[in-house]
Amino acid sequence: MNRKYLLIGACAVATAAAYIFLRPAPVDDVAQSAPAEGNAMVAIQMPPIEGNAAIGQRIFENACAACHGSNAVGIEGAGPPLIHVIYEPSHHADESFQRAVAMGVRSHHWKFGDMPPVEGLTRGDVAMVIDYIREIQRANGIN
Repeated sequence: MNRKYLLIGACAVATAAAYIFLRPAPVDDVAQSAPAEGNAMVAIQMPPIEGNAAIGQRIFENACAACHGSNAVGIEGAGPPLIHVIYEPSHHADESFQRAVAMGVRSHHWKFGDMPPVEGLTRGDVAMVIDYIREIQRANGIN
């Protein structure tokens, strides 16, 4: 084979490799930062909330809404929405909510910083909060 073509091929491969390894990281549609503080991050449809989910709603409003917003819609500059495809049961199972409340969680989907543990909630309390969140998720097509 002609050395000229070998050199051209090697340069092409080196250029492609440099592009792949040195290009800027793609923008991740999931990992978002909050642009402005105070506003809800998502619009939702609220279903009727009954039973344990209604108890969970009261617990959520007292223990979680300061960061995650009323009805779990998130608050720009404070905390992410839980009514979001990221938190669908196949990606964040119920136990992940239990562990986040009990032990806190390191920031990994959003740029709000780490979530500290939430004091004073039992596993039963969190189970009712999960019932509440899952009902709203289902009503908004997140299954």
